[in-house]
Amino acid sequence: MSKAEFAGLIVPETLAERLGGDDLVILDIRTAADGGSAAFEAGHIPGAAHSDYATDGWRARIGNAPGMLPPLDRLAALAGRLGIAPGCDVVIVAAGTAATDFAAAARVYWTLKFIGHGRQAILDGGFRGWTADPGRPVARGPSPPRSAAAYPVVAQQDLRSTADATLVALRSRQASLLDARGSSFFEGREKSAEAARAGHIPGAIQRDYAGAFEGGKLKARGELEALFAMVPQGPVVSYCNTGHSAAANWFVLSEILGRDEVALYDGSMTEWTQDPERPVTTGGAA
Repeated sequence: MSKAEFAGLIVPETLAERLGGDDLVILDIRTAADGGSAAFEAGHIPGAAHSDYATDGWRARIGNAPGMLPPLDRLAALAGRLGIAPGCDVVIVAAGTAATDFAAAARVYWTLKFIGHGRQAILDGGFRGWTADPGRPVARGPSPPRSAAAYPVVAQQDLRSTADATLVALRSRQASLLDARGSSFFEGREKSAEAARAGHIPGAIQRDYAGAFEGGKLKARGELEALFAMVPQGPVVSYCNTGHSAAANWFVLSEILGRDEVALYDGSMTEWTQDPERPVTTGGAA
């Protein structure tokens, strides 16, 4: 497959045809919420490696913000340990049970793209979608040993928005701010434990990421276009509380709908609210 062909979503039927290929890395990212390594060893796609999204180093706590992009040397080592090299195709497999585990897959996808990989796809429907057909093979036991050199990172900085860049976007109004959280967080009736203040970045558009899913899978492209039609053309900064659910909105806009200049603010509200000079407002969208 060309680079352009291997991105976004991959369906189980296509993955089944690729099983056993030397250039394929399958990452099962199930966390403790979906059984973690025990669930993986009880059943997984043949050849997959397990990499717990919550504990394996895909995100880092920096200060009071728990969802920050880790140092690049750590990401290079993580990718290498999982057998990821520049020429391989990576399939990211979430549990397929809820929107939140798809968001985890989207965050891993974004991270790999940020370090310069570019050849990755999310399994549509996750592991649950894979096992929906009893004819598809399932392996058991621990991950096979893998090793590769540390990934040669070439950071794609345009994919990431920092606190300073987000503040510039707010003041200049040259980018739309897209809040992926539900109304209670957006309006300030609820906040993340790590956030210093409740509310949202002034002028942000709310698009609850969970609305893009049905039955653990993304909705059809036409439905997604309608859901995200309120986001103006031009640059977009996607954020949430910790850069988790915002990754799902980033994925839809960038990888499914093909929008250019979509960045993820990994620090999101847990970092943004630590500086009292950064504005926060409450209530519904203007």
